Amino acid sequence: MHNFLDQLQLIIKKRQSEMPAGSYTTTLFSSGLDRILQKVGEESIEVILAAKQSDPQALKDESADLIFHFLVLLAHKAITLDEIIEVLEKRHSN
Repeated sequence: MHNFLDQLQLIIKKRQSEMPAGSYTTTLFSSGLDRILQKVGEESIEVILAAKQSDPQALKDESADLIFHFLVLLAHKAITLDEIIEVLEKRHSN
């Protein structure tokens, strides 16, 4: 499971460094932190709304969108997923 997130994180970092034309990820990075934060906020609300529905697929889809945008935010702030996992592990090792 974690392996795919690692791959996705690498793709996002590559898009950040290469900024290929036509890439949605490039558009996010080019738009700056405020746009990235806006997308994380929008996707968070959409996850909440999907969770209130009786459609599990909608929740899965919106959760995937939120995770993607969260990874973009982490890349923008030069934080890795491993660093987040390390925090979680420390919290649960006590």
